[in-house]
Parts: sequence; structure tokens; C-alpha cells
Amino acid sequence: MMKLTVKNAKCSVRFRKFLGGSVLKGTVFNRWDGVDTHLSVESDAPPEKIAHLIRNAKAGCFAEGLITQSVALTSTIDVNGKPFHLDGVTSD
Repeated sequence: MMKLTVKNAKCSVRFRKFLGGSVLKGTVFNRWDGVDTHLSVESDAPPEKIAHLIRNAKAGCFAEGLITQSVALTSTIDVNGKPFHLDGVTSD
């Protein structure tokens, strides 16, 4: 655990994405153009300690990891309590 006092911290996140196509035509798609974050920290700690804290926080952030790393997606579906296979969607 780091011994560091932070008086205040705020983070804002902006998602830049586009949703298009038609639900009725079955052409719905989404495109991600990016995610922007802004962190504001108030602390009397030395800049190198604040930098160390921020690097640790970003490295351990599950949300940032999902955005910056390719991860496998496995999908299963149940309909009326029974497994439901959908080509191109489910893994089985």
C-alpha cells in the first residue's frame, strides 16, 4: 500500500462510439472511435509519487484493460431454460 495523501480526485470518461444500421433490416452495427479519460488529482505529495500512484491505478484498472486489450468473448444463450445455438453468436 502506498503512503500518500490525496485530498481530492475526479475522473471523467467520454465514450466516442457510433451506432448505425437498421433493427428491422438486421443491419445494426456499432463502431468505437475511442475513449477519453481526464483525471484531476489534488495532493501535496511530490510529483514522482503522484505519477507512481497514477501508473499503478491505470495498470490495475479492469475497465481500461478491457478497452486496451483484445479479449476473447464467449457467448451462450438459453431460451425457455434450454440451450439455444445461434450461428455467428454462440460459441457452441
